[in-house]
Amino acid sequence: MEFNATPRSVQGTSASRRLRRASRVPAIVYGGKEQPVNIELDHNEIYHALRKEQFHASILQMQLEGKSHQVLLRSVQWHPYKQIVMHVDFQRVSADQALHTKVPLHFTNAETSPAVKLSAAIISHVMTDIEIACLPANLPQFIEVDLSKLVGGASIHLADIALPKGVTYIAHRGDPNPVLVTAIVKGGPADAAEGAAPAA
Repeated sequence: MEFNATPRSVQGTSASRRLRRASRVPAIVYGGKEQPVNIELDHNEIYHALRKEQFHASILQMQLEGKSHQVLLRSVQWHPYKQIVMHVDFQRVSADQALHTKVPLHFTNAETSPAVKLSAAIISHVMTDIEIACLPANLPQFIEVDLSKLVGGASIHLADIALPKGVTYIAHRGDPNPVLVTAIVKGGPADAAEGAAPAA
């Protein structure tokens, strides 16, 4: 995905307020071998871009002063109660440097799974994204979790799915194999005797 940016020469709270009144968003680009660069964005353009899932988990092409730069979205600051983007952070991307980022999980085939069709189970998404490490060329926009073999009372763990080539999971809190989704049967625990589902 591509977006436009312009250099930001003025900094500080009052300068940022003036930018926002002009429908501009203060932002910064950092990382790599270059110094951080303060930039500004068109609010309407970045607002609509942020509503697209792939903008959060893709290598982005930032157009700045006639040049294209590869960056990754790192953080977004929103207004506490208004739909206004207050500040955005981007990180430069190098082809030979591994990225650490979060990627969304896409759950498929829930409606046709035995858990739903036979057990009328409620599918509970325990995790909606996972943190991974990979080279930029291997960055997936999402990771699919196939629920077609999930049975009532069972769970799917990270080890039950195949991560894309070149992608490794970054474990947190010492859990190398977290639960991604469970099929909760009314009146029974999610970890009932049926056990974990087979690998997708």
